[in-house]
Amino acid sequence: MSEKPSVLFVCVHNAGRSQMAAAWLTHLAAGRVEVRSAGSAPAAGVNPAAVEAMREVGIDMSAETPKILTIDAVRASDICITMGCGDTCPVFPGKRYLDWKLEDPAGQGVEAVRPIRDEIKTLVENLIAEIAPEPTA
Repeated sequence: MSEKPSVLFVCVHNAGRSQMAAAWLTHLAAGRVEVRSAGSAPAAGVNPAAVEAMREVGIDMSAETPKILTIDAVRASDICITMGCGDTCPVFPGKRYLDWKLEDPAGQGVEAVRPIRDEIKTLVENLIAEIAPEPTA
């Protein structure tokens, strides 16, 4: 296992919330955390409103694609976080499981996605402070 913590974000379609969470964690943790995202029934593509909302804050996730949730992805992760979507992960001893209750951005415009994006950022910042804080000089 890697020395740095690993996090898996899970949402049914892996097209909105979990993609934004993975993008935030990748951006904010700056290499201190291994990041994955997946879903049990991946969509054909990432939600365009989520892509636009993240672009507004300088994060480009336009090249991301929804991925299928695998047992190996769960096994390789220290923390598995579902997005309040009812999706579940296989349970392995020693893993930490969280559920972030977030509104679904599916079918909504960028105006409705912005507050979800901002809530995810706060949750990710709190997670980073706990599992991979900035090294002190």
